[in-house]
Amino acid sequence: MTGGDIAGLIAAGVFALLVLLLAVPILKLGRVFDEVRTSIRSLSDGATPLMDEVTATVSTTNQQLQKVDGITSNVSDASANISALSSLVAATVGSPLIKVAAFSYGVRSAFASRRKPSSGRRSR
Repeated sequence: MTGGDIAGLIAAGVFALLVLLLAVPILKLGRVFDEVRTSIRSLSDGATPLMDEVTATVSTTNQQLQKVDGITSNVSDASANISALSSLVAATVGSPLIKVAAFSYGVRSAFASRRKPSSGRRSR
């Protein structure tokens, strides 16, 4: 055996040792990838029913919002009708009522001034 053969055997041994030392982390990394794949699969299986429930909830919420929209439009119409009715009542009853109140005030003040005795001067 020559010196080159011995150096080749030593280099081959070192290379084999290096391959064995690198094989352990590669195997562990493979197990980590298997766990990640399992976790992703379980998340995917759990996310599908969750998405279905969210879709159903959003659909139900949209239906309820449509009902609320109808209610608010009806309340808006009712308030407009009440406002128009109060304006009509004020126009129809308010003006004559103010005239009656003014007339009654005038009559009261006229009677009140007649009842007061005149003070100060006496006629001769």
